[in-house]
Amino acid sequence: MAFSSGGNKGPMAEINVTPLIDVMLVLLIIFIVTAPIMTYPIDVALPQRVINPPPVLKEPPPPIDLRVDPTNQVFWNNGPVAESQLQQLMEAEVQKDPTNQPELRIDASSDSEYEVMARVLAAAKNADMKKINFVQQQ
Repeated sequence: MAFSSGGNKGPMAEINVTPLIDVMLVLLIIFIVTAPIMTYPIDVALPQRVINPPPVLKEPPPPIDLRVDPTNQVFWNNGPVAESQLQQLMEAEVQKDPTNQPELRIDASSDSEYEVMARVLAAAKNADMKKINFVQQQ
């Protein structure tokens, strides 16, 4: 607290403006530095009006249920299938409509061998299947 040096011995009733001036000088310097940056144009890609409406989405095909049981037998939509035929079946499904592929739902038993599951996933990858999900039946 500052005291006056005159005849009055009480505290000064004046505001100390030095910190206010310091803050204003800092803000002025920041404004001077950033103002030229704001004058450069920035390219913004705005969406354009589409004359043709988007195509109507087709209903997705029914999903494919692929199950691997504890004896490592593979089932395609509840029908047994050999592992060697899996990739051919998957390729046939992909070739029907490559843009609207069916979802492949894989349900592998916890007691099945990892190698069987690896071969199933390799067949799906080689057949270029895009929608692969893992499910577990209760």
